Amino acid sequence: MISALNERIEKFSRFSDIGIAVLVVGILAMIIIPLPAPILDFMLAVNISLSLIILLLTLFTKTVLEFSTFPTLLLVTTMFGLALNISSTRLILTQGNAGQMIETFGNFVAGNNFIVGAVIFIIIILVNMMVVTSGSGRVSEVSARFTLDAMPGKQMSIDADMNAGLITEAQAKKRRKDLERETQFFGAMDGASKFVKGNAIAGIIITLINLIGGILIFSLQQGMGMMEALDHFGKLTIGDGLVSQVPSLMVSVASGILVTRSGSQTGFGSSLSGELFGNAKVIKIAAGVLLLFAIVPGMPTIPFLLIGLIAFAAGYLIDENEKAKLNQEKDTEIKEAAAQRTENEKVQEESITAFQVDPISIEIGYGLIPLADERQDSNLTSQIPAIRRQCAQEMGILLNPIRIRDNLQLAPNDYVIKIKGNEVAQGSLYLDKFLIIDPGESTFEFNGIPAKEPSFGLDAMWIDESDRDMADIKGYTVVDPLTVLITHLKETITQHSFELLGRQEVKQLFEGIKEKYSVVIDELIPDILRLGEVQKVLQSLLKEHIPINDLVTILETLADYGNTTKDTEVLTEYVRQALKRTIVKPHLDQNGVLHVVTLHPDLEERISQSTRKSTAGSIPALQPNEITNFFDNLTYSNNQLDSHGIPHVLLASPKIRPAVRNLLAFNFPDLPILSLNEVPNDIPIETQGMIET
Repeated sequence: MISALNERIEKFSRFSDIGIAVLVVGILAMIIIPLPAPILDFMLAVNISLSLIILLLTLFTKTVLEFSTFPTLLLVTTMFGLALNISSTRLILTQGNAGQMIETFGNFVAGNNFIVGAVIFIIIILVNMMVVTSGSGRVSEVSARFTLDAMPGKQMSIDADMNAGLITEAQAKKRRKDLERETQFFGAMDGASKFVKGNAIAGIIITLINLIGGILIFSLQQGMGMMEALDHFGKLTIGDGLVSQVPSLMVSVASGILVTRSGSQTGFGSSLSGELFGNAKVIKIAAGVLLLFAIVPGMPTIPFLLIGLIAFAAGYLIDENEKAKLNQEKDTEIKEAAAQRTENEKVQEESITAFQVDPISIEIGYGLIPLADERQDSNLTSQIPAIRRQCAQEMGILLNPIRIRDNLQLAPNDYVIKIKGNEVAQGSLYLDKFLIIDPGESTFEFNGIPAKEPSFGLDAMWIDESDRDMADIKGYTVVDPLTVLITHLKETITQHSFELLGRQEVKQLFEGIKEKYSVVIDELIPDILRLGEVQKVLQSLLKEHIPINDLVTILETLADYGNTTKDTEVLTEYVRQALKRTIVKPHLDQNGVLHVVTLHPDLEERISQSTRKSTAGSIPALQPNEITNFFDNLTYSNNQLDSHGIPHVLLASPKIRPAVRNLLAFNFPDLPILSLNEVPNDIPIETQGMIET
């Protein structure tokens, strides 16, 4: 909402030149057109508010060039004050009343004796003319002379800095332009001070006219008594004079402040809108003062309250805009500094990373180098980004770049896949051949090189390209060498994804969702769990091939139970129960039925009683013969179901599921082990067997 309002303000500021032109014409029209008393009160409040802002702005201005429109603004405010003075004179002489503002000023200052008010009025005029205006005019005159005399030396200094390479040509042009503007500013201020002096003289004349004219008109024509007319119009005259001279005095003080501490490159309205209302601190202070005016007894509450609230809202919007710009500038500075550090430390970084292992890498023999040739339409380098995207979508992990190296120590057709510098998979490829996979028959009808499909260990054979079409006709699965390697790489990443998920990768995952789900992240880390504890839970899920792309559910579950326990094994079980539909879905048959193999209650009881906690998790301390029987019965059951093509899982009670998983992880790495709490109530379960010992 704030940004939308700022955009509207910027849109309106484009028409500031037109607005200022209309304002100036309106000021001149006020001299001729009579103003009702309520409108005059409002205009007088605007005049005081504007003068106050100008005064405060000069206090926060660092250089005169930040307020280069001040001489012209001084003329406009002087004309505005005189127009209001003339309007109030018209009301005094015609109606004997000039509104609430003038009457309040007269009564407040003069009280029961308008002579005292007259004395104060005269003193204010004398201070304005003889002290403030005269002094600021003299300072402007001397400053203009000194600035003009020093201009050749300053220009030579600018040229010397540019020749020495200390500044650019653009910076030199800007400094020359600023020097010229500064000289023009002080010259203009020397003449502008005469506006204030003339305004004071005009104020004295208008005051005398109000006093004498009002007494004569209302005593001779309206039948008012002489003393009554003198008392009434004396207070009105003093109030009118003070209302007009107090803003004039503030502007005079502002001019003195500005010149004791400059042509504009844009239109006056554009410069004024940017400079006068560009400091949120000033606007907020002025808003506070105006709101105080609104509660002063006798003051027109509505005008000051309205203007004060508007000023406060404007100050708040400007402040938010300034903060946004400041943050943007800081971000730019940080990015530039980071880029500079990267450039300066490039050699050092290369030397550091030279001996650091890669999270995942592929090493190929020299015979497979053509696979990495980027000039080919289909190559290993172009396929790797697709693998990284696929892993992010299917498993929810962000993979680091996969490095490809040639290794002359390997056989020409061999390759190895390494995780953190350690070989985890290897295979052989023949670029001039195709791999056919056994469709279920015991022998191949082709002459080729027998092999094993590297991803799943199926019987396969490398055949010549001339036999490809025939193999396809006979129903063999035909795969090109690049696809074999890509599939093997993808499967290896899936099997070892938990090893690739470090703390840095977890932090990157959090940063990716923090913009939308910052609440759960801020609640969880570090108040409830540390980053490393969350990492262990995510690794446990990946170790059992459970995707972590529903990261929000995982984090919310950890936040719910993290205060109860810090045991990552227990927390993992809670998360698994929250992800039950995600876990069960891959193991359902075509009819949506979950086929399970269960454990005998006696076996579950023995496992529960013998389970011990260790650094590696819960482990059941069964007797060797019990473990052997358990494994044999489970192997027999798996083989029976696999031969009939029935997908199945091992179903255990929630209490012992982690222990059973740890026991079977090495011998049955691909067997899904679920607990009853991880099966949704609407999923039908069909028992296919029971394991006994």
